[in-house]
Amino acid sequence: MKYHLYTTSKKAWDAMIKAILGATESIYIEMYIFLGDTNLTHDFLGILKTKALGGVEVVIIVDAFGSMDLKATAVAELREAGIELIFFSHWLRRTHRKFLIVDKRIAFMGGVNIENKIINWRDVQIKLQGRIVKPILKSFAYAYKMSGGQKVSILQYNNYSLTKKLKGWLIDNWSNTQHSYYLNNYYKQKIIEAQKSIQLVTPYLLPPRWLLALLDHAVARGVNIEIILPRQTDIKSLDKINYLNACRLSAIGVKFYFFPSMMHAKLMLVDGEEGVIGSQNLDILSFGFNMEAGIFFRQKNIISELSHLIERWKRESEFFESGLKKISWYDKLLIAIFKIFYPIF
Repeated sequence: MKYHLYTTSKKAWDAMIKAILGATESIYIEMYIFLGDTNLTHDFLGILKTKALGGVEVVIIVDAFGSMDLKATAVAELREAGIELIFFSHWLRRTHRKFLIVDKRIAFMGGVNIENKIINWRDVQIKLQGRIVKPILKSFAYAYKMSGGQKVSILQYNNYSLTKKLKGWLIDNWSNTQHSYYLNNYYKQKIIEAQKSIQLVTPYLLPPRWLLALLDHAVARGVNIEIILPRQTDIKSLDKINYLNACRLSAIGVKFYFFPSMMHAKLMLVDGEEGVIGSQNLDILSFGFNMEAGIFFRQKNIISELSHLIERWKRESEFFESGLKKISWYDKLLIAIFKIFYPIF
C-alpha cells in the first residue's frame, strides 16, 4: 500500500490540488465542509470547473448541513461547468467523511475539510495508492447512491468484489458494512484486545457510554491509554465538555495531553502494531449518527511514522493532571445539567 501522510490542512490541500490538476479521467469528492473561501491560496472551485470544462468527470457530494455556507452562486457555477454536485441530506444523519478520489487510482482521506479558517490546523490526511483505493471507491459509490446519484458508471463500483488480501482496509458505518469493518465494532474489538497501549487523537471528546466503559476496563487491566486533545477547539461550547470528560477519565488513569493550538486529527494506535486514520471523532455523533470512514493498517512504516508524530505532539502539549475531586462546584453543576441532554454523564 503506497501512502503519504500530511499533518496540516495546508499540506494536505497542496497535495490534493496537485492530484486534481493531474486528473485525466475523473475526480470524485465527498466532503463534510466544502466552501469556496479558500480561493486566494487553494482555488479548489476554480480548478475543478476548469477540469470539468476540459472533459474530466467531476462529481461532488457535500453534506447539506456542514456545507450550508457554500454560496448558491458557487453551486450554480460548478453545475454550469458540467460538475454533478449533490447535497447529502438524511434527517439527523450527516456525511462527515472527507474523500478525494482521482482517476480511480489515488485517494485522499482523513480529517481535512475545505474551508479557509482551517488552513493552519494540525490534522492527519493520508494519500493512498494501489488496491486499497478500490474499497474507498466502492464506499463513495454507495454514498452517491444514498445521495440520489443516477450515473450507472459510478453506481457500478458499489458492486465491486473486494479481496481481503490488503495491507489496509476501509472501515465505515454504512448499514451494509461487513461486521468486522463496521466502525463501532472495530473500535470495540481493538480496545478489548489491547494488551499494552492505546493512543488516541481527537478534537472533540464526547464518547458514548460503551466507549467510556471499554476505556475504563482497559485501564483496569493495565493498558496505558493516552489521549491528545486541543486546549481550545473551534467550538467554544465543546471546550468545557472536553475538559470535564478529561477530568473524569484522568481520574481512572487515562493520560491526557492538551495541544496548544487547534488539533483536528482523528487517529488511534493500538499496542504500537495497528492503527486507524479517519474522519471519526470520539463523540456520540461519529459513533451514532454521522457517516464516517477510516483506514486501518498494520504496515510497520506507517505505524512508525504515526508513533513519532504522536510523540512529537505530546512534547508540544501540556500534560494534564486532574480528577473529579478537583472539579469546581460550578463544573459539577454543569455535569448535572449535561446529564439531562447527554446520558454518558
